[in-house]
Amino acid sequence: MTAQPLPALTSGDPSAWDQALYGFLVEKGNRSGSKRTVESYSRMLWPFFADLGKTPDRVKPADVLAWVHGIGKSGRTPSSTTIGARIACLSSYYRFLIRMSLVVGNPCDAVERPRAIQSVARGYGPDEVRRLLTVVPDTVAGRRDRAILLTLVLTGRRRTEVISLKAGDLSLEGETCFYSYRGKGGKRGRRELPQPAYEAICASLVDAGKELGSMAPDESLWQAAARPEGVTSGTFYSRFRAYLRLAGLAPTGIHVLRHTAAKLRRDAGQSIEDVSAFLDHSSLAVTTVYLRRLESQADTTWEQVAEAIGL
Repeated sequence: MTAQPLPALTSGDPSAWDQALYGFLVEKGNRSGSKRTVESYSRMLWPFFADLGKTPDRVKPADVLAWVHGIGKSGRTPSSTTIGARIACLSSYYRFLIRMSLVVGNPCDAVERPRAIQSVARGYGPDEVRRLLTVVPDTVAGRRDRAILLTLVLTGRRRTEVISLKAGDLSLEGETCFYSYRGKGGKRGRRELPQPAYEAICASLVDAGKELGSMAPDESLWQAAARPEGVTSGTFYSRFRAYLRLAGLAPTGIHVLRHTAAKLRRDAGQSIEDVSAFLDHSSLAVTTVYLRRLESQADTTWEQVAEAIGL
């Protein structure tokens, strides 16, 4: 995985520090599995060193302090969230440089982190989810989109994890369907696929002339009204935004459905620890027990969530 743009590597002869930064970004991409994360780090780190005119071994805490609190290209004073993100990004890079024995200290350690401000909870309630599902048309493409939406809401998985699901990722054990996924940071898991999502997927596959039991393992689940490789993430995002407008909901990203999954399960009575484990959100040290308990086990809450959203 590469970050775009990487100006120091696209022209001329890159310095040893340029190569170190490139190596950090590649490692970050391999560990996070997110191109967006790599691009975000790239947009902060390359300009920081280029504008400062110093190599990493010469950067002082005062340089970091001035940068993290400095006004960016937007012309606005950075929020506490932006300040925290800048410190986290630069500090992560310095930890990499220390591991590589390229520097001996982290100038970010001397900079105080901003106090975290509790943000307003995101995520739709049952009424909003019902409104969203109501506007999805009963067409081939619409039934496919409904299957994707139900999978997102009922499993809490990220968009890329759902869009990349293949026939071989699903398996039936008696009357229960399980799905395997590769999450952020390369985490792999296997969870129960809630019945409404499974039935919607099967109905969409019928529209595509497919049957799960006879499909090749590498075939996409989302072929209806799409190419054989399945609907693209960008196409589904555009259609999702259109559904939001029709439902009278504010424009936002698909990640809101992950928040929605968490909110609905919390409202259904799951503990915060169980919801965190369900989303693979907590640190491994805190949630190892919960992760082991969830792995390949029945999902005991989806029925309450499905009932709440009218399924």
